[in-house]
Amino acid sequence: MALPSTIYKASLQLSDIDRGVYESLQATVAKHPSETDERLVARLLAWAIFHEPELSFTKGLCVGEEPDLWVKGPDGRVRFWVEVGLPESDRIIKASRHTEKVALLACGRALANWDQQHLPRLTGLPNLTVVSLDQAFITTLAARLERSITWSVTITEGTVYLEVDGVTHETGIRIKTGALL
Repeated sequence: MALPSTIYKASLQLSDIDRGVYESLQATVAKHPSETDERLVARLLAWAIFHEPELSFTKGLCVGEEPDLWVKGPDGRVRFWVEVGLPESDRIIKASRHTEKVALLACGRALANWDQQHLPRLTGLPNLTVVSLDQAFITTLAARLERSITWSVTITEGTVYLEVDGVTHETGIRIKTGALL
């Protein structure tokens, strides 16, 4: 018998000063049995970093053809495709051909190797943005993960400040766009 997903309730106070976005975000997020706490944290961070009004979580790991988050247009087509982790470059290239915008929150212990192997293939994709965060930041947040998540996220001048339970954690955001990869 398959293990059920674990349900998390997330409440984020987002202040993205760089983009002028100030929102209270609420979501119920399912963590697949094979998903790590770090990956769930990364999905939540991607939700904040790439926030748009219609950005929503997909079924993710349960449906291999879907990204982690997306914005769908009224016609049902995906307008914004957001991946988390270290996907194959072919997956990102395919997404960039079929959507207006593609974003990747590149994270994981093998990030340096992934950068060397995959970033050269992604060079020149004009609708791609790749963001990476320090893995220690994600690991620290994963260690504090609870089923009811309440974060205050501030993004300014290339830094993420995340307050949880009265403690503020911070990390730099490294951003690369397709034209500059």
